[in-house]
Formats: sequence, structure tokens, C-alpha cells
Amino acid sequence: MSDALTPEVRAAIEGGHLATLVTLNPDGSPQASVVWVGMDGDEVVTAHLGRYQKVRNIERDPRVVLTIITGVSGEHGLDQYLVVHGTARITEGGAVPLLDRLAGVYLGPDQSMPLPDDPPAGVVNRITIDRVTGVGPWAS
Repeated sequence: MSDALTPEVRAAIEGGHLATLVTLNPDGSPQASVVWVGMDGDEVVTAHLGRYQKVRNIERDPRVVLTIITGVSGEHGLDQYLVVHGTARITEGGAVPLLDRLAGVYLGPDQSMPLPDDPPAGVVNRITIDRVTGVGPWAS
């Protein structure tokens, strides 16, 4: 387990707050996507039904940044936020069950992901946490 993955970091990631995933386009410019996030062991996971730009970017350059605004008010009225700097890898399949699991977090208990008939297997993005920054109990 990464030293950065404290119980507070894990709680922020699993807290049901939307995250912004930033990848690098081929020209080096940032590409940002709002995603659902969860944990699988010590990895942050996101699910994608298609090979969208973010997926292609990760396959080419695995460096990613993920930001999560926790909704918890901190000092000076600023909401606590977590910034995860990590290394991502794409694994084939598994998007549908992960999206169904995350739907229970983001849409409510006993909810499932509204999917098209016969959805593709998709991909799972697995992020190893290299370091965390931001404003909250994880900030050094």
C-alpha cells in the first residue's frame, strides 16, 4: 500500500463525490473528464464503456491526476479537496460490474447503472497512487 493511501484518502475517494480525471493528449495538453471513482484494493478505479480519448491517452502516457472536492468545509470556508497524482493502466473488460457497483454509491443504494441493451465489456482504469496533495487531512 502506498504511504499516501491513508484512511482519510480512502474515505474521500469512496465518498461518492464526482472526480475530475486529467490525462495528457498527444500534444501534451490536458484532457479532463468527470468520472465516478471507487477503490479496488489499493487502486483507484474508473470504468469506461468505450475507448474514449481519456482511455487512449492513458494507453499512450499513464500519468494522471484526479481531483475530488469532498463537500467538507475546511478552514477559511474552502471545501476540502483531494488531488491524486498517479500512474494508470487500462485493463480489458469489467466496466459493467464496476459501473453497477459505483451506481449504488452515486445514484443510491440498490441502484444500478442505466446501460444500453447488450453493453460492451468496456475497460477499467486502475490508478496506482504516487502521491496526494490538496486541502484536508491528507495535506502535508
